[in-house]
Amino acid sequence: MRHWLMKSEPSEVSIDDLAKLPKQTVPWYGVRNYQARNFMRDLMQPGDPVLFYHSSCPEPGIAGFARVASKPYPDDTQFDVGTKYHDPKSTPDNPRWIHVDVQLVKKTRLIPLAELRTHPELADMRILQRGNRLSITPVTPEEWAFIESIL
Repeated sequence: MRHWLMKSEPSEVSIDDLAKLPKQTVPWYGVRNYQARNFMRDLMQPGDPVLFYHSSCPEPGIAGFARVASKPYPDDTQFDVGTKYHDPKSTPDNPRWIHVDVQLVKKTRLIPLAELRTHPELADMRILQRGNRLSITPVTPEEWAFIESIL
């Protein structure tokens, strides 16, 4: 089992939106970074725990816990010319982009990015590294346990 942090812009899907969806589950669509795609394709397994992170918003931070709820499968938005996620080089026979379903486990208090930065125990966490722009990053078991302990 691996632990993950997955970023979502609340204007796309917030933790509150996720709570209102059927089965409190959403396809993690729109990932267009090869490293993040490879994490989903090669390493994620159903049941892996996820930190649901709000990004690109006034107060970014961890908003709750989720879990990977499916095996990877093709992201249909890559084929939809009407979306910003369309990829003309991708075909149904040879899709470039995949995703997994993510299911809500529990909404928590928001742990702002600024607060995460104050904890020496999280100093090596990928989300806190300069230049990190990945929407999906691994979280160590120690980082996960520490975050659970401050909630």
